[in-house]
Amino acid sequence: MKKASYTIPCASRFRDSVVALAERRKVNAGDLARSVMLLVPMQEIESFPDPGNPAADDRETVILKSGTAAGKPWQRKPRLQVRLPEGFDPVTIRKALSMALAMDTGATKLRLDDPAEARTMSGEMARLKAMIATLAFEPLPDGVETRAEALHVLGFPPGRTPGRELLRQRFRTLAAIHHPDSGIGDHQRMSQLNAAMDLLRADAA
Repeated sequence: MKKASYTIPCASRFRDSVVALAERRKVNAGDLARSVMLLVPMQEIESFPDPGNPAADDRETVILKSGTAAGKPWQRKPRLQVRLPEGFDPVTIRKALSMALAMDTGATKLRLDDPAEARTMSGEMARLKAMIATLAFEPLPDGVETRAEALHVLGFPPGRTPGRELLRQRFRTLAAIHHPDSGIGDHQRMSQLNAAMDLLRADAA
């Protein structure tokens, strides 16, 4: 599915909270919004309070990188850059991110009122765990020691030379699955994912 880049204007405090939550979960802001959209009916997201645009005096300073004003500071509205499938609007994404923050603090809880729905989700989770256990890489007995082993852990075939951005995207995807906090994660696999990225970063330096 084709993805689009969304610019989400928001208050500095909101942006910082979203970034902090994403870092704790080892994902990005798009992953947080996507997770909410997968679990919560869209009508509930749309009815959730919108944290809104930044106030008139809430601005961030950036250094322009091109053009005649390159190198000069510029004041702009705080924002988040989020990549998601096409077809969403910034307000809905902002509400989904706000819901993710509320779920993290316990201010909002995901509730399944229909017992049949709960059983279905439980069954889906069990199947998902079984699929991940079958498809996930086997942790290397001696850890990640070579570039080839690092690429193997990240799921790249022999001889593949992925670029830096592709490596980051693959790591984020696998980290969202294997992080122990995900509920289906594995500490040893997550440790080897981190070791693989550390080795590849050092190799590229």
